[in-house]
Amino acid sequence: MKLKQAVEAIEQRFKISQAEDFDNVGLLCGNPEREITGILVCHDSLECVVDEAISKNLNLIVAFHPIVFSGLKSITGKNYVERAVLKAIENKIAIYAIHTAFDNDYFGVNYRICEELRLKNQQILIPKKSNLSKLEVYVPHSHADTVRNAMFEAGAGNIGFYDECSFSVDGRGTFRPIEGSNPYSGTQGVRENAAEEMISVIFESYKSSKIISALRAAHPYEEVAYQLTNLENENQYAGLGRFGQFEKALTEVEFLQLLRDRFSLNVIRHSNRMGKMIEAVAVLGGSGASGIKSALAKGCDAYVTADVKYHEFYQGEDRMLICDIGHFESEQFVPDQIFQILSEIFPKFAVSKSLEKTNPVNYFF
Repeated sequence: MKLKQAVEAIEQRFKISQAEDFDNVGLLCGNPEREITGILVCHDSLECVVDEAISKNLNLIVAFHPIVFSGLKSITGKNYVERAVLKAIENKIAIYAIHTAFDNDYFGVNYRICEELRLKNQQILIPKKSNLSKLEVYVPHSHADTVRNAMFEAGAGNIGFYDECSFSVDGRGTFRPIEGSNPYSGTQGVRENAAEEMISVIFESYKSSKIISALRAAHPYEEVAYQLTNLENENQYAGLGRFGQFEKALTEVEFLQLLRDRFSLNVIRHSNRMGKMIEAVAVLGGSGASGIKSALAKGCDAYVTADVKYHEFYQGEDRMLICDIGHFESEQFVPDQIFQILSEIFPKFAVSKSLEKTNPVNYFF
């Protein structure tokens, strides 16, 4: 299997299009034409992980965090980022990063946190702004199914956990072929009145070119009448964070003990306890202080995240317990999740999980 084929298979599951704009996701380095010997899954693709990949003869590293963000102007090995990338390139090892594409995934980082806490009635905390488009096209009845199926095959009609979704309206269309035309039906100079079907489908905007090409190839008319509209809908199946409820409310101490036990924590930084019961809880793995106000607006009693600054703890307004459990700790299950998914995608291919410890934070007691 070539690297480009592996990347295509990975991106059918991990939607890179739903990553945050600031992020550097996808293939960071590697020759797309090179044959892949195996995959190593890790949290951070540090130099020690590259060494591990070399020792195991695995030449594709799939990492959660990207080792390279913007601003890298040279690769000479002068810091930990450059040393890792340089060693990977020298040893013909590709590095692929998923990061916020998985943060925004419905079954991604925050889904697992909620599952560990056994939260019910889970919903996306900050739904991603719509990147959806709607296409309406007019087709003669004889070719309606052909055109509809071509658009489905190109990726149209996926809504949440459903696919092949469309809506149709019967009507009549008029047109008059003029000189130079080669009409599918009708006569030059004579107005045609045809029974047609308007087919409407929704899809992620980045698929537009592929879907319109499929539409044109399947449509019988010389001039295809269609309109494309960008939608403002919120995407209820993608976004940052998640929230849900306990079956039975816990005291603040019981809740903190639950966090400590479920996530094997040595320490939890949290805002002042308020003496209230904890029932509704929001979570956002990684640096999630930006979600505090959203969690408060949802009426949550507690918010679990990481990298909260001093003044940000005040944003709970004495109405919500804010808990900083640590960046790595909040994402600790991600390599297991990615490993499980890739093992299912590549059942006959070598997929391994890194044994290297890449968390740079330690605690002294």
